[in-house]
This record gives sequence, structure tokens and C-alpha cells, in this order.
Amino acid sequence: MQKIISYPISVVYYLCFSLTLLVFHPIQWVCFNVFGYQAHKKSVDYLNFFLVKCTNLLGTTYTFTNRDIIPKNVPLIFVCNHQSMYDIIAMIWYFRRFHCKFVSKKELGKGIPSVSYNLRHGGSVLIDRKDPKQAIPAIRSLSEYIEKHKRSAVIFPEGTRSKTGKPKEFSQTGLKMLCKSAPSAYVVPVSINNSWKMVKFGFFPVGLGNHLTFVVHEPLAVCEYDFADLMVKTETAVVNGIKI
Repeated sequence: MQKIISYPISVVYYLCFSLTLLVFHPIQWVCFNVFGYQAHKKSVDYLNFFLVKCTNLLGTTYTFTNRDIIPKNVPLIFVCNHQSMYDIIAMIWYFRRFHCKFVSKKELGKGIPSVSYNLRHGGSVLIDRKDPKQAIPAIRSLSEYIEKHKRSAVIFPEGTRSKTGKPKEFSQTGLKMLCKSAPSAYVVPVSINNSWKMVKFGFFPVGLGNHLTFVVHEPLAVCEYDFADLMVKTETAVVNGIKI
């Protein structure tokens, strides 16, 4: 029944979603090319604010727990499970003070209004999953960037999103590279729940009435752990916070 009801609502939702992307694409261009990074960053923040509001049409609500324990004025590496694109939209808005940058697949760097432009110009990095040699310097440059500017990187160690919410095995490579070149960073584990339900029917229609939760766990100073321990603590925290 929910699927049937969702069809007309999803049409309205995608119209609003697409219009938001189209409107903010030239706004981003002007902000970046005329006013610089800070203006562009604000335009991206409000792009994602309106994208979040679009999801409210679907009955989607959000809860972020323990945001107050995130360290300020230090480089951060958010390590999260991955369930859908809605993970990213919500994190950009609700973690906006931390200037989130993403490790994304290169295919997202073109063809999507607003999204592709931000990935190319906003400080995130695009990697070719089929070319590990290209990914290494790209991720290294991101870690050097957050170390220098005291901003944050977001990484999804599962590699691809979980279609059922069940966590996949974490890959160590990306996080290890980020930690190596950002020694003053804190790793912040985040558990994401119910985002997968937004796309449980696929791209269309969209799931209705979902409550997405983002639980922030104890931040871990990179310099205080050897990487093996850091990886175990991070993955354990994220996985234990996932509710299936």
C-alpha cells in the first residue's frame, strides 16, 4: 500500500528535488567564481538545506545524536556506514560547521546539476575505483587539505551502499591514507540508520515516513592509537550503532 501511495508523492518530490538542483547550479557558479570559497560553501549548505526540506514532503525526519561531542577547530575524519545518497545530503547540512568533503567515485563528477559542480570545486576528491594508483594521491591530497584547513573528510569504508541496512565489511585503505597525512585529526565514527528505506523500492517510488538517525560516537585522536587499534575501535562503534 505504501508503494502505491508513494507514486504521486514521489513525482512531486522529484520535481522539487530537480528544481532545487537546477536553481542552485548557477548560484554555485557565481559564488565560486565571483566571491570565492566561503560564499560557495554557503551556497552548498543551503542547497542541501532545501534538499533536506524536499525529503520532508515524503514524511522523512532526521535525528542527529551527540553532535556536541565532535571536537572543534581540528581536522576530522567522519567514518560512516553507507545506505543511500540521503546520508550525504543530511550530513552536509547538519554537519555544515565542519566543512564536510567527500571521497566520491569519479562518475559523480559530471552530469548532475549542482552535485557534480560541488564535487569538482568544493574540496572533495573523485576517485576511479578501477585505478588504485589514481586513488592514492587523490585521498592523500584530501587528508593534507583537511590537516591544513582544519576541515573534515567523510569516508564510507564499505565502498558501496548497503541496500538492506546490514553493514558490509570495512576496507582499511582509504582511512589509513587519510590518517597518515592528517596526524592531528580525530576519527569520528557515525552510525546511520534507516536511510536505506528511502530507496527500498529503487529510485522510484521513494519510501515514505522514514526516520533517519545519525549517531555520533566517541571521537578518536589519530595520534593516540596505532592504526590497527583505531580501525577496530572505529568499525566496532559504527557497526554496534546500526539497527537492523
